[in-house]
Parts: sequence; structure tokens; C-alpha cells
Amino acid sequence: MLSNLEQQPADALLALIKLHNQDPRTDKIDLGVGVYRTGQGATPVFGAIKAAEQKLVDTQDSKSYLGPEGDMGFVHALMPYVFGKDDPTMGGRIEGMQAPGGTGAVRLAVALAKRAGVKRIIMGLPSWPNHAQILGDLAVELNSFNHATKDGVVDMDALRAAIADAQPGDAILLHGCCHNPTGIDYSDAQWDEIAPLIAAKGLLPILDLAYQGLGKGMEEDAYGLRKVLSLVPEALIAYSCDKNFGMYRDRVGAIYVMAENAEVLNRVLSNGYALARAAWSMPPDHGGAAVRLILEDEGLTRMWLDELDTMRTRMRQVRARLAEAGTTGAIDLTPLGHQNGLFSVLPLSGEQILKLREAHGIYMAGSGRVNIAGLTIGNIDKFIADVGAVSA
Repeated sequence: MLSNLEQQPADALLALIKLHNQDPRTDKIDLGVGVYRTGQGATPVFGAIKAAEQKLVDTQDSKSYLGPEGDMGFVHALMPYVFGKDDPTMGGRIEGMQAPGGTGAVRLAVALAKRAGVKRIIMGLPSWPNHAQILGDLAVELNSFNHATKDGVVDMDALRAAIADAQPGDAILLHGCCHNPTGIDYSDAQWDEIAPLIAAKGLLPILDLAYQGLGKGMEEDAYGLRKVLSLVPEALIAYSCDKNFGMYRDRVGAIYVMAENAEVLNRVLSNGYALARAAWSMPPDHGGAAVRLILEDEGLTRMWLDELDTMRTRMRQVRARLAEAGTTGAIDLTPLGHQNGLFSVLPLSGEQILKLREAHGIYMAGSGRVNIAGLTIGNIDKFIADVGAVSA
């Protein structure tokens, strides 16, 4: 029976990693893999994480099961950063559970929405490729709109039209900050308009907050999410610690539910536990436990936030240098200066992207998405010049 399966295409990004690793050129540049890198090109383990992991080694006395909800100390410790310190539970209307990374959180959110009756999810494109793959795998219809214009700004007209055309029972999936892949975020004023539109239409918001702290700051990056939650009766929130704690391979995430009251909240969570039990049984504990220990310790929390500030500052400096370069060849790099997070998309053709790789050793996704953190003082001028050369 297994021979009935059709060959699936290789993941394009994984193939790109392999090509980069096999390239012998010493000045090659990897802008494909979506991980943070220092100015020296390393992806280090946070000092705060190292300290928390050592504490785990010294004090953890069991690796017994925790249950499908995971480490609730971890889930609760994150909540003031996500929902605000004054009332992170919104009067007892918000609760969560641990998930294996942001991907697990998004998948569980979509599965919960489907079980609640959602058949269609509205989402801007381009988006993180796994969003569409998850919707397809769960047989939930995707109704797309253009996230951004050709000028590199949010396409508010397209979003307004998509919400206006929404049907009863639809959900809408929005990036909380640091949009992947474009880096083009909604401003606070735009969130102030979006939130009441969603509320008036009765849509179920699914908010994906995968990069909090890497845009403008922990508080600033939560503005849109909190604005939406202040106006709607219910929502699903997918959260990832993979980027802002550097926990990529440990798969650390959480899903939060906001319901109209405690009785509905408990009912939704019971479905979340059942879906999680069938999908992964229980989430991996190590990474979540390390994050919990950081957030329970004032000194480790301060160390983590300082490390996060360093990451954000470095990416802002790279963006500032790109914007300062202005137009190179036919590509205007200026918009990258006011975009946020790890990623941006350059308007390059497939032929130009291939030429960058073959002639100049610059590796990026076929969509033109570049990982800003792959650029350093040592290679950024080469990158700017080479983009100009292939696009002239």
C-alpha cells in the first residue's frame, strides 16, 4: 500500500541549505534560513537559557509526564508579556496550554477553529508558507488578500475588502508583529482601525505572535494583539519562543484561548487537550521549563531582555544600512529601513535570484525573502553591490 504514495517535492528551503553548505566560496552569504545570527554569523544559545538549563540539571528530579497541557508555570509566566501585566487573564477569560513550537500552536488553533465550525480562514498573502500548508492539511478553506502593495506598505484597502466580504463563521489569521516574510507590519493606527472591523463583522481572530520583541520591543510588538482582544468576545493566539528565546530546535510554544466567559473557556480548553492528545500527546518539556525558570527569576529575566535588545538593535542597524544605500541597480532598499523583524522580500525575479546564487554566492528563497540577520558588517556592502549588479 505504501507504494501508492506519490513522491513529494523537496522542501525548497532545505534544498537551499544543502546548496549553501556545499558551496566552497569563502564569501558566500546565507540569507535563507530563518534564524537569528550575530555580527559574526553565529546562532548562539542565550546566556539566560544556559543558566536556566544548568538550574534544570541541578534541580529537576523527574521527567515524568506533565499531561497534554504541558508546563502551566511556563504558560502562565508568559502571559503578562503577551496580554499585559495589569490583567493578563482579561478577567478570567484567557487561559492557555503549551504546544510544540509556534507551528504546533498554529495547527492546534486552526484545528480548534475547525472543530468550532470555522470552514474558511481569511489571510493575507504572502505569508509564512506553513500557514497555507496547515490549512490545506486540515481541509480549511483559505480566502486570501494582498498583504502589501508593490510600494512596500500594508494594503489596507485589500484587508478592508476581505473583511467586508467575510461570511458568518469565518476566521481571520493575522501576524501580531514582524510579518513573515515581508517585514511589513500594521501601524498602531491601522490596528486601531482593524480591530473594530473584525469585531463588527463577528470574525474569529487567530493571532500568530511568533517574533515578539524582535520588532520594536516587547510591549510595542503586542499592541495589535491587545487592541484586537480588547474589542472581540473570543480569539485564539499562537505564541512562539523559538525566536525571542533562541529555542528553535527545542520547539517551545503556547496556544491561548480567549472566550466570552469561564464556562466557554473551559469547554474550549477541553477540546484543545483532546486534539493535542491525539496529535502529539504531550509537548516537549525541556525548553518550556527553561523559559519558565527565566521568567521566575528577576536576574535571568533581565539577562534575557538585554540579550533580546541586542538582537533587535543589531537588526535595526542592518536595516538602517540597507535603507541608507537607497537604490542599487533597479532595487530600492529604502523601505527595508521601516520594516520589522528577521525578514523582508526583495522584488527580484527568479532569474536574478539564481544569478545571485550562481555568480555571487548569495543564497535566498525563491520568493525573494531575505533573512536580515544573515547580513553583517563584513558582507553587507558586497550584498548591496551584487543586488545592484544583477538588477541593473
